[in-house]
Amino acid sequence: MIQKRRIGIIGAGHVGVAAAYAIFLRGLASEIVLIDKDGDRADGEAMDLTHGQAFGEGVRVTSGDYGDLANAQVVIITAGVAQQPGESRLALLNRNVAVFEEIVGQLDRHAPQAVLIIASNPVDILTHVTQTLSRRDPHRIIGTGTLLDTARFRALLGQHYGVDARSVHAYILGEHGDSEVPLWSSASIGGVRLAGQTVMGIPFDHAGMQTLFEAVRDAAYAIIARKGYTNTAIGTAILRLVAAILDDRKSVLPVSRRVTGEYGLEKVCLSIPSVIGRNGVEGAILPPLDAEEDRRLRASAAVIARGLADISL
Repeated sequence: MIQKRRIGIIGAGHVGVAAAYAIFLRGLASEIVLIDKDGDRADGEAMDLTHGQAFGEGVRVTSGDYGDLANAQVVIITAGVAQQPGESRLALLNRNVAVFEEIVGQLDRHAPQAVLIIASNPVDILTHVTQTLSRRDPHRIIGTGTLLDTARFRALLGQHYGVDARSVHAYILGEHGDSEVPLWSSASIGGVRLAGQTVMGIPFDHAGMQTLFEAVRDAAYAIIARKGYTNTAIGTAILRLVAAILDDRKSVLPVSRRVTGEYGLEKVCLSIPSVIGRNGVEGAILPPLDAEEDRRLRASAAVIARGLADISL
């Protein structure tokens, strides 16, 4: 008997719905269960997707509660509270920790075997929080981390050099945030290293590449200034992660996970290239860092550690 693929999505906001839509169109799951504290919103989004079944792959979409996540293979958490006027980042973070305490307790009770994907921000800290609160093995709790930043990096490099973004091999590591680190020393196209080289007739220009990286780092700010939120690209990034898990692809993806000595770092969650399969994080591939990249990655880890020191668990 073929096992049904059930995916839960906690939070039916912009990101949760974008992820559901991407998974629905790809036909990656047999069933998607949307859960939101606003039950009417979850109902409406489930109905809206269901009405597209005649044009899709027959994915069943329902709204429900945590009890409906029994036997789910993957649960995606996009929930969180919005910052209130005058509220400090610390106060917001601690309110989100309280939200996660409830969510993680329910998931441990009703979906203990599921791999959890954390997409709520600040993702590195909330991935750490989830690993601390949950009884499941830490390798089964993955943050989206710099997966989206890396996709943006490859897309802009592809545009710059006039090649398919899928032919660009380059990573953003560290924090999903202002301290993230581009790995210029290993960035390549078609096996040709970019730094110090001329590729497609275009020489590597340090100032121009710094501007390109800043566009990657600040992309969310630019998008939010124009449309108010980001959702579609992160929805496709979540799809990529879900596919790697359900299909046991052993994909190498830069995701937020607890480091235990990699690059000499520990006790924080940040993004490094990790092997993702049915059991979540199954290994790591560590590209060599030059001295500046190593310094910046350590500084990024320190930023996350300071954020963790401020929260109450």
